[in-house]
Amino acid sequence: MELKSIPRGAELEVSFAGELDHHAAKQAMHALDEELEEQLPRNLVLDFGGLQFMDSSGIAVVMRAYRRMQELGGSVCMKNVPDQPGKVLRAAALDRLIPMDGKKAPSGL
Repeated sequence: MELKSIPRGAELEVSFAGELDHHAAKQAMHALDEELEEQLPRNLVLDFGGLQFMDSSGIAVVMRAYRRMQELGGSVCMKNVPDQPGKVLRAAALDRLIPMDGKKAPSGL
């Protein structure tokens, strides 16, 4: 699992590459927490374009980022979501909570 962070003013883009499974989730959460604390962004973009596999542990990573951004009064979105990780995210209904690939999450949830 590889993470790359790109700060752009009030926005932080974090790119994921490799496999986000139970072995990599703890490392990803720690790295993401550090970046969020250092950058304090208003908007967080999770770029899953380099992700080859995600299991349910990836849901915890996304939810942790979502909760932290709520605490900061910011927003989070997901982009470049490949088919397999997209299935995992949709099965957990995260696409209804967090915008994915430019599609707005329904309001009122």
